[in-house]
Amino acid sequence: MQRDRRAPTTAGLRLRLLAGAGAVALASLAGTAQAQSTPVAVTAPIQTGADGLTPGAVYLEADAAARDGDVISAEAAGADRVLARFRDSTLRAGAVRYDLGLGVATADRQVEFVAPDGSVVYASRLELDSDLKAGVAVDFASRFRNGASLMAATAVRRSEHVNELNYALFTPCPICDAEGNPKEPSIAIQAEKVVQDEELRAILYRNAVFRVGGVPVFYLPFFAHPDPTVERASGFLAPSPSYDEGRGLSLEIPYLRVISPSEDWLISPQVNTDVAPLLNLQWRRRFTDGTIVARGGYTYERNFGDFDLDGDGDFETNVKFGDRTSRSYFLGHGRFDPDGPWRWGFTVEQTSDKTLFDRYDIRDPYQDNGLYYGDQRRLISQLYVERQTARSYVSVAAFAIQSLRLDPAFADTDFRDPQGFKVFENEGRLPLAAPLIEARWEPGGPVLGGRLRLRGSAVALSRDDYVGGPVLRPVVIPAGSTLGLPGIDSRRVTGQAEWRRTLISPIGVRWEPFVDVRADHYSVDDLPPSMGPGNETVSRGRATAGLDISYPLIRRVGPGADLILEPMAQFSMSTRPDLDPRIPIEDSQTLELDESSLFRVDRFPGQDLHEGGLRFTAGARATLRWDEGRRASLFVGRSLRDSEEDGFLVPLPDAPARLYDPSGLASDTSDWVVQGDFSPSDRIRGWGHAAIDSAGEIRRAEIAIDGRWARRNLATVSYIVDRSNPLAGPLNRNYEFVQLSGQQFVYGNWGVAVSGIADLERDIVTRSEVGLLFDDDCFRFEIGYRRDNTRVRPTGPSEGVYVRLNLATFGGTGY
Repeated sequence: MQRDRRAPTTAGLRLRLLAGAGAVALASLAGTAQAQSTPVAVTAPIQTGADGLTPGAVYLEADAAARDGDVISAEAAGADRVLARFRDSTLRAGAVRYDLGLGVATADRQVEFVAPDGSVVYASRLELDSDLKAGVAVDFASRFRNGASLMAATAVRRSEHVNELNYALFTPCPICDAEGNPKEPSIAIQAEKVVQDEELRAILYRNAVFRVGGVPVFYLPFFAHPDPTVERASGFLAPSPSYDEGRGLSLEIPYLRVISPSEDWLISPQVNTDVAPLLNLQWRRRFTDGTIVARGGYTYERNFGDFDLDGDGDFETNVKFGDRTSRSYFLGHGRFDPDGPWRWGFTVEQTSDKTLFDRYDIRDPYQDNGLYYGDQRRLISQLYVERQTARSYVSVAAFAIQSLRLDPAFADTDFRDPQGFKVFENEGRLPLAAPLIEARWEPGGPVLGGRLRLRGSAVALSRDDYVGGPVLRPVVIPAGSTLGLPGIDSRRVTGQAEWRRTLISPIGVRWEPFVDVRADHYSVDDLPPSMGPGNETVSRGRATAGLDISYPLIRRVGPGADLILEPMAQFSMSTRPDLDPRIPIEDSQTLELDESSLFRVDRFPGQDLHEGGLRFTAGARATLRWDEGRRASLFVGRSLRDSEEDGFLVPLPDAPARLYDPSGLASDTSDWVVQGDFSPSDRIRGWGHAAIDSAGEIRRAEIAIDGRWARRNLATVSYIVDRSNPLAGPLNRNYEFVQLSGQQFVYGNWGVAVSGIADLERDIVTRSEVGLLFDDDCFRFEIGYRRDNTRVRPTGPSEGVYVRLNLATFGGTGY
């Protein structure tokens, strides 16, 4: 039977064709024609796909449609195209034939096929088999979900898993500009034949020509890369070339070996012209409830860098020194989070040479992967367990630290040990923490109308070598020589209870009364001989009661603009602080006095130091909001106490007989805290904070501004300063830095990128990079010059050429 229907209007005829197990229904949705159906008993709900059609159903929109047996044909008039939807796919063409029995579709003229995974195929003629794959295509073009395109004169499906394309072109870059006009892709691979192997999940090329901006630059008789739809596949990643005075020319060639969807290896040898190669390895494995990542490297070589070989004070540069030996590093971490409240993890970080990362330019060796983390140039190995519920938390950990820092006494000099090395920080002075326990718990409901929180902590610290200030209090530090004195071991147990209740008055004043009690117990071994037997037990307690008051006010100051003023104050009364000089200061050596810490009951971050007596803290925050997201905020605050606290003073590093106040809390008036942020548009934002003493001098400050203009131009500027130490000297910890990074496009996709850190205290640029870049959102190439002159770099200044390359689909030089 054959039926022809044509609509008398330009709306066209819409047909819905349903193919079942033994019957086919044809329904027209246009004009006055109506489909007739016979009631059928429904025993189960009909399952429909994402397109709303049942399995085996076909939806057609066409100017003309006909059926001959199981073959349905549809045709569009003029420039119109037939629309067919079936099996979550969409097909548009000037003419379409579909065999219901075989599931085979044929389309001609301006064919566009959208597969269920979102990929798109274009052709002048297309044949689709029952698996909805292109059997034969003429003038073939395909666009993948990630934006990559594959084009060919002809495409043939050779087998179930192999597609062959002749005279093909592949590009990961856009082939049209913003207005939809054709443009030359930045990077493309042209080949005589391309085979897409779905089992290998790879695209194979014969006689491949690489083009940059349409210009042929490289030829390979054979080339392959993963299918763009593949998330991970074995193969070479983009190589990373560089130049360094110590290593000479370097080329790192990473190869990724995918073992399974949850495991892979990265083998990345670094080949150098002036020194032996370094082999880098990385293993990653994802388990049902966790992940393990292990990195390592190995070489067999002598040291190289700056050495005074003849002892005349002149350091020869980039010479090999000493005997050849094995040199290596290992950086591993794991984290497991099974069902339930428990989770655990570890980090293992160790290197055989304190300068290995610098000499071989190891990428990102200092990472935060565990419960605790070291800072720059310190590696941490730890094991930890956590338990967390809605109302409780417990962690138990142990860790040790390997330091790669220079000794502060010689960081600013060229002093070397007898082997020619700069002097490094003594690791025997760093503590081993085992165990370190922290816990907190809250009851399920209010207690006396407020919130009760219980906390507890315990730690055992041990050292091999003696450390003076700021760990030891001034009265404990021996007046004479400290050579041969053992390191101080300490153990602490702390319990704390805090109760707080929030009340809001009818006029909007917020009242928060609170009570905080704490008890500490210390056991300290190996104190200096002046303290008597050297083994002491110290117990102390502290109780605090107080009231927080705030009164937020808001006022409309213009169309779409609000001004919020929030004055706030805290009154607190504590027992006098027990700052026993026998207690070492391990966890309270640094204090960042800012808006978040100014109103805390314990403003010191750890447990070793605490405040007492009567305190009054006041501050105010003003916030202006306008134009849906734009804002500016400023906070100013200060704290007053009934008396000074000399226990917060510590010896000056360069004059131990003199004391100074690094915290800003030793006086009866604290430093002023000034803090603000602003974002006048979605392209500019900034923030800053400062601690200012009573004389108006800035003790500490940090400011940062981010800016973005045009589409890709951006810059970040930050400034940080610390002037808390009043005496200059080799151990002075004061610093002042300016950091800048940014990129500016000058012509089209060409631009410049710069970054640098300037040490204003020493009047030197410690790190700098300047490079030329090309970036068109699919291909970024950067080449430039860099210099590293940081005082912590033990091998002296380093300079050389760097190359960074990132390709869409193919990856980049990082891993």
